[in-house]
Amino acid sequence: MRPQDNLTAASTFSATELLKAYFELTKPRIAALILIVSMASYFIADRGMQDIPRALLTFAVVATLAAGIFALNHYLERDRDLLMRRTGNRPLPSGKVRPRDALIFGLTLTLFSLMLSAAFVNVLTACVGLFTAVAYLLVYTPLKRHTAYHTSLGALAGATPPLMGWAAARGDLGPDAWILFGILFFWQFPHFLSIDMIYREDYERAGILVLPVVDKTGHRVAAEIIGALVLLLAVTLLPLVTGLVGGQAARAVATTGPISVGSWIYGALATVLGLWFLAVGIQAVRLNTKTAARNLLRASVFYLPLIFIAIIAYS
Repeated sequence: MRPQDNLTAASTFSATELLKAYFELTKPRIAALILIVSMASYFIADRGMQDIPRALLTFAVVATLAAGIFALNHYLERDRDLLMRRTGNRPLPSGKVRPRDALIFGLTLTLFSLMLSAAFVNVLTACVGLFTAVAYLLVYTPLKRHTAYHTSLGALAGATPPLMGWAAARGDLGPDAWILFGILFFWQFPHFLSIDMIYREDYERAGILVLPVVDKTGHRVAAEIIGALVLLLAVTLLPLVTGLVGGQAARAVATTGPISVGSWIYGALATVLGLWFLAVGIQAVRLNTKTAARNLLRASVFYLPLIFIAIIAYS
């Protein structure tokens, strides 16, 4: 009998182990990154935390939505997780949490988040949240077994946290919101493809069609990583055009006047960070080793908060 089908397995674990297992269902490290990005977007849109209660509500909405979606993802992928070394000890394959309980847990958190958002934040934020849940769970996740391009579709859902933060703060989705969306969208390609490169054998064993499994030559992997990094660098410079960075004076003369000192500093930081990230990406695809892929993964984890901090600092 498979662990995830054992309906009595969960009863053999202590309360502490069960709490840790449910916490693991929420993928806390990824959820934390999503929270940072969404709240950074809120901060930028609101010109600081001027409405503290709304900011706290937004935090709760994003946190519960991310936790719910990831728990449901665990439920949907429990069979494949059992086949991979890196996921074989997750709460469902290990039998710490019953599939039915994970399903109820995920649905409860997801629905609670959407209702909380619609009732106390705004309908637009709830709509973005609903799109995220549907795209991630009903499009991206099932397509993992059918096409290597599921990453591209999943990136659409994965890039919505800045939209949620912006919509919660302003009730609209202006051009600057889509710039932040674009940053997170293109960032995901080197981030997740580096993970795919590291665990290529695991994914192949589970029948998950990540690009490094399908692309034996590595040419398509290289094209996606390098192309995404070049586009990412370009998108991070767009705030100079819209006046998102540089302060109020820069926004007033975004297209006709001189560039402010803050804009110059941000532009230099974004360029240096983008070129460094690109250099690490080029090295990863040139060497095509697990060590180089891990370096790219680490670079991606450092890059994302740094670029958002730079935008916040000079907006």
